[in-house]
Amino acid sequence: MLRYTGNTSYVSGGMCGYDREGSPIWYDVIGPLDPKGLLLSATKQDFMKTKIRHIEMLQWECRRQSEKLGKNIESTTLIYDCEGLGLKHIWKPAIETYGEILTMYEDNYPEGLKRLLLIKAPKMFPMAYNLIKHFLCEETRRKIMVLGSNWQEVLRKYIDPDQLPVVYGGTLTDPDGDPRCRTMINYGGTVPKSYYVQESVRVQYDSSATISRGSSLQLEYDVTAPSSLLRYDSSCDIWLKTHRHAERNKDVLCFDNSYSILQSKKVSYNVEVIPPPEEQVQPPCSRGDVRLQ
Repeated sequence: MLRYTGNTSYVSGGMCGYDREGSPIWYDVIGPLDPKGLLLSATKQDFMKTKIRHIEMLQWECRRQSEKLGKNIESTTLIYDCEGLGLKHIWKPAIETYGEILTMYEDNYPEGLKRLLLIKAPKMFPMAYNLIKHFLCEETRRKIMVLGSNWQEVLRKYIDPDQLPVVYGGTLTDPDGDPRCRTMINYGGTVPKSYYVQESVRVQYDSSATISRGSSLQLEYDVTAPSSLLRYDSSCDIWLKTHRHAERNKDVLCFDNSYSILQSKKVSYNVEVIPPPEEQVQPPCSRGDVRLQ
């Protein structure tokens, strides 16, 4: 369990309903998730243990369904609601932690995933997927589908309406009529700073520099491929800004210490230019779906 509350109220997701074959369904709700807040409020090991508990709960539910239905149920349908996916979700420590969870899941539960359906994927989804896909084996990648604008219709293909929350195109509600089924699915949210147990997450930085008082440090990077991402992280509370130098065809990252007239600052930092995926995986705008590779 995460130590900051004694429960997992800020870890989004939950088990809700069963697909047409009787497999349990797990929802991950990405947008409200606060990766930095979670990792500042617990150790990475705490977070890993929480996810392991979720996986074990799904495995137990598969066994229970097998006994109930009289047939072998050994895998889970996952639905990822990607609405609100943004830069905070590709923070490097969060990606690394999530990568460890994916690796652990594949190593210990190789047959645990039946299918993964991604809905409401924004334009930056291909970039986010490019960061985590190397953690996934080829078999897992084949089970992932990015659904198009008809995602509710596709979900109903795999899930009976009475097993699908109203908010996702079905008829299932909580006993009080809540269409989001919040008694079964946590929607996360920003972790209050009063729950933080550490000031920062340990990060291995590649570079460091001392910025004199009243001055700034400018770093230039060649970003030639359209839709590339300039990702950066630093150890110091200092103003960061970026701009494009059109004449030199470079992107400039500026650590600005000009507001400090009394002291210099030492800053450690990582900067990474992430190119777009070699095979562009665009979020479907039409009714079509995309199976990832």
